[in-house]
Amino acid sequence: MSGLSADVSTAGGESLSDKPPSCVSLDAEEPPGTKPFSCGHGQWRDWHWQMRNRVRNFNHFQKLFPTVSVVAGMTRAMRSFPMAITPYYASLIGSWDGSDPVYRMCVPHGDEMINPPFLEDDPLGEDGHMPVPGLVHRYGDRALLISTTMCASYCRHCTRKRVAGHVESVISACHLSGAVEYLRAHPEVKDVVVSGGDPMTLATQVLDRILTAVRSVPSVDVIRIGTRTPVVMPMRITDELTAMLRKHHPIFVNTHFNHPNELTPEAAEACGKLADAGIPLGNQTVLLRGVNDDPKVLETLFRGLLRIRVRPYYLFQCDLVRGVEHFRTRLSRGVEIMEKLRGRLSGLAIPLFVVDAPHGGGKIPVMPDYVVASSESETVLRNYQGLLVAYPEPGEGKKRAAPPAARSPNRRVSRAVPRRRETVIAEA
Repeated sequence: MSGLSADVSTAGGESLSDKPPSCVSLDAEEPPGTKPFSCGHGQWRDWHWQMRNRVRNFNHFQKLFPTVSVVAGMTRAMRSFPMAITPYYASLIGSWDGSDPVYRMCVPHGDEMINPPFLEDDPLGEDGHMPVPGLVHRYGDRALLISTTMCASYCRHCTRKRVAGHVESVISACHLSGAVEYLRAHPEVKDVVVSGGDPMTLATQVLDRILTAVRSVPSVDVIRIGTRTPVVMPMRITDELTAMLRKHHPIFVNTHFNHPNELTPEAAEACGKLADAGIPLGNQTVLLRGVNDDPKVLETLFRGLLRIRVRPYYLFQCDLVRGVEHFRTRLSRGVEIMEKLRGRLSGLAIPLFVVDAPHGGGKIPVMPDYVVASSESETVLRNYQGLLVAYPEPGEGKKRAAPPAARSPNRRVSRAVPRRRETVIAEA
């Protein structure tokens, strides 16, 4: 197990509080009845009930879904990378034949055991950029605090599969204090991302203590929270939670919708509560083969996100982490999708397509090449329709001719994908 899990373990250090009600073991209470995922259950909207009744092990899965064929290697994948599925999120699965996008994102599959040599447990080099336990400092003005290793549902494409869910724990008071001391000693850090795991699986008072500790550092301007609870357990966004978050402004929340099927009325209500509390919402989508690697799917998703007041922020190329090879697309597919979205969607709905480079190289934007040619006097650009437009460069006071009109649409430029260094990094 990597050092990251030990960094947030409550073992050997003082806990922030008693174990919150949401921390459960593999022996969680099983939902009663033959149809436990009916939203008619009396406690359905209680997030503690959702956490207690997550599907956590193979026996539980088989009992609840006796008609589902066991995919080869499912049990091995489940032993290597923990499973948890909230009743709410399981209710979004439309079919159980393995093709449903929600199914693919939350149910273990034997393909998770396919691991080419270039995949790693810690592809972003987080452990190597951890100056004190629980705090990752890769960028000069930003740091990431690992507040917990627990999530409501464990994504099969998670970049922290090496840690998430193996031990469900909260950062110790000792490690939190060490992180705060580091931030005080490094005033260049203006932005702290509180992540995990999922911070919003913690009891409200525990999350409040963590945010209060970070907010006590005068040089920290912005706190961001990374959470998937609006997607997999929207009932977690309670009035109590939003009232607590208001105390720590400026707070930003980045969530993680990957498919239009996740945009339910419950999810919209949760995002609405956060937005009404004055919290700007961004979304980080991961490009996943067989889930959303289609421009029409992503167009629908991004339009839907704007309707619920969530700004599409990043579209991530899948990280080079062990267990996700079956989800990875070619980098050129992401570029192609982004090119098709340009002109079809408002710029407000188009995220930045990025590769989070291996070994802590940072986020690298990848986009279609719209510059066709460049000289001292002008640059020739290609728009989303394929039209060529000459843009005159500054002439240092000299008289310049008016720019020519856009050339005929028949004069289209070939749609070859640019040979960028970041493509080589991601696919080498």
